[in-house]
Order: sequence, then structure tokens, then C-alpha cells
Amino acid sequence: MASRTDASPTTAPSADDLTRRFTATRQLSLDLVARLSDADASVQSMPDASPAKWHLAHTSWFFETFVLRDHCPGYSLFDDRFAYLFNSYYEAEGPRHARPRRGLLTRPSLDAVRDWRAHVDTAVVRALPTLSPAARALVELGIHHEQQHQELLLTDIKHLFAQNPLGPAVWDASDSAIANEVAQFSADSSTSSAAAAPLRWIAGTEGIVAVGHEGEGFAFDCELPRFSALLAPHALANRPVTNGEWRDFIADGGYRTPSLWLSDGWTWVQAEGVDAPAYWEGDRQFTLAGWQGIDPAAPVTHISFFEADAFASWAGARLPTEFEWEAAAAGYDPRAGQQLDAAGPVHPAADGSASDGAALGGMFGGVWEWTGSAYRPYPGFRAAPGAVGEYNGKFMSGQFVLRGGSCATPRRHVRASYRNFFYPHQRWQFTGLRLAKDL
Repeated sequence: MASRTDASPTTAPSADDLTRRFTATRQLSLDLVARLSDADASVQSMPDASPAKWHLAHTSWFFETFVLRDHCPGYSLFDDRFAYLFNSYYEAEGPRHARPRRGLLTRPSLDAVRDWRAHVDTAVVRALPTLSPAARALVELGIHHEQQHQELLLTDIKHLFAQNPLGPAVWDASDSAIANEVAQFSADSSTSSAAAAPLRWIAGTEGIVAVGHEGEGFAFDCELPRFSALLAPHALANRPVTNGEWRDFIADGGYRTPSLWLSDGWTWVQAEGVDAPAYWEGDRQFTLAGWQGIDPAAPVTHISFFEADAFASWAGARLPTEFEWEAAAAGYDPRAGQQLDAAGPVHPAADGSASDGAALGGMFGGVWEWTGSAYRPYPGFRAAPGAVGEYNGKFMSGQFVLRGGSCATPRRHVRASYRNFFYPHQRWQFTGLRLAKDL
């Protein structure tokens, strides 16, 4: 979920609605970095991640460039040097600072970036009542774009802090304001904050089904157009795979058995010395609240597609296709589940919703669920026009689709048709899996 800003909003929301959501979204980004020092916000821990300060700046660059510069006559850029520093992938917007070198941008400071944000926010709010429908659609796009970066902010900060031998916490679990939240996902290795529902198989929809976005709401262009897909008889697990089940996989030699792995996956395991999910160390795991116990009932997370596929082979199952997942999720509320509502030490927690008869638990929130589907365009796909359409089409190669959102996904951001995508070795996001099988 890198800096994707490609979308096809089907309606132009009202100025009042956009102002409310724009203001709330921009504030949440600031809340997420409120506990960071300038040094915390400037460092880049790996090429796949970006400094927190860069996320704050890039999302501001988006609004300043595509809304204020292009649709507000007379607007003057806050600093014309920032376009080079904070453009991400947009060839149409000219040359840019190399992604792996974003951590070298010690200037502008975090406070200077906050000042720029305030300037941009004031200008956007002032302009909203008079913006054209096309410009309001770009503001809508910018809100969803920033929500994607809010999740990246959290996962990139977590990866950065995990590199520190001191294991610092972004949010201190001793703080009474967040103690309950931490208690939901942290447990002694032999106990659980909630028992995991027994794994059951629930038959999925079969035959011809409609997939892809429909309706008047917002959608990214990779969710379009809606079309018909054929589903063979299959079943989905009633919940995601848990930490306890992953421990059984490890104990049974899952990371040492080449027959379970795709060839590229086995090469990756050996080259990287992988023997557990990211951030695991014995009976504890690193979280945004520092080192915590692993709850065996909670969904396993920070696993790659390679690991998810190997686990499914070990379990005598497979990963669902993205269309099997979407057809199953269509009957569930995408606003439900453990999703991001406020700044805090998010982490997947045990979810009891799967214990309800034939219900599928945790379809939205908790962990992103790997599917076995390659990230490719739908029949009839057309990239959105202009620079904002660059990202999806040209990156539909070599990546796999994930569905459902995570504990770090802002609530109301995802829907059944939402397609996230990553390369098969990547696992710093809150990624997990749900098993599927043929019937």
C-alpha cells in the first residue's frame, strides 16, 4: 500500500461533508506522530518504509499540488522546493528525491512540515465551498490517500522502533489511557485474553458472482469495472489463523520443510534466515507499545505471502482467491471489526465474532488477509486520467492481493471490493491469512 493515489470517485461529495472529513483526517495524522521527536520522524529504517515526517509532507504535497495549485487560481506554493522532495512516483510531476534516500532529509524539520500542513489545511478549507465537482472529487481522493498513509505511518514507525535494541514504545503501556487497549492484544504465552473460536469450514458462494465496486461511493480504479466471475465449490475458514496455530506450524518444522514452500519462498526463507513472523522473539513480540506477550488466540500477523502459502500447504488447505473472499465479505459490515479510530498502539486482538454459528469472523479489520490472487487489472480496466492515475496500472505486476483491512486501517476506509497489494516477501504490514479449501 505504497503511495497509491489513483481512484475513480463516482460522485462529488458536498463541501460540508468534505470539510468535516478532511479536517478529521488531517488531525488524525498529526495525532499519530504527536509522541515522536524530530529524530524519530526523520529516520528511514528500510527502503520499503518512509520517515513519518515524509508521510506528513507527501500527503500535504498531494493536496497542494492537485487541488490548490491546479484548481485555485492565484494560489502560491508554500515552498516550491518541496515538490522535488515529496513527490513519490508521479513521472508527470517531474523528477523527485529517490525513495531509499528519504531518511536523509533532516530538513525541513518536523515542525516546519507541521507549519506547511497548517498552511495547506487553511487554504483547502477556505477553497472547498467554491471548488468545482472535479476538484471536490480530488479532495475526496486525497482523504483516502492520506488514510492509506496513516496505516503506513504506524507500520513504518513500528519497523523503525523495532530496530532499536532498547525496544522503545511509541505508546507506553503503563499509561492508564492506553492500558486497556494493550491488554486486548497482549497476553502471557500460556494464557489468552479471549479463547479463539474452533476452526470451522463455511461453504462459500459458487457459480457466477458479480465482483468489483458498484454504487455511488468512492472506489479506487483498481476496483473497477464491476464484472462477473465464476467460483467453483469451496469453503472458507470461519476466522483467521491464530498465533497458537502458527506456533504449531513452527514446532512441526514448518520453516524447515522445503516441500511446503514455493521455490521463491524457500529461497527467501533460507537467504533471510526466517523462522517466525516478523517481530517475534521467543514468547514475546514487538508492538507499538514495546515488547509484549504473544496472545495465542489473536490472529497471527506480520507474515509474508510466502509464509501464508506455506502454512496453508501444511494445513492441507490453500489461500482463498480474492473473488471468493469478496463474495463472502459482501454480507458483512466493512465498518465493523478492529480498525483505527484514534492514535494508539494498535495490534490485532482475539475476536469472538467467529463463534456465532455460520458467521465468518474478522472479515474486516484485525489483519489484512493474503489471497492467492495476483494483483492484475480487471477486464476493461482503465487507469484514471492524469498524474493521479499513474500508480495502479503500472504496478500491476508481481504482487498479490490482500483483503479486509487491519487494526491500523482507518475505519470507513475499506469495503468488500477494496484491493490492497504487496510483493510476496513483504511483511511489515499487519498481514495475516484465512484458510480456504475446495469442495
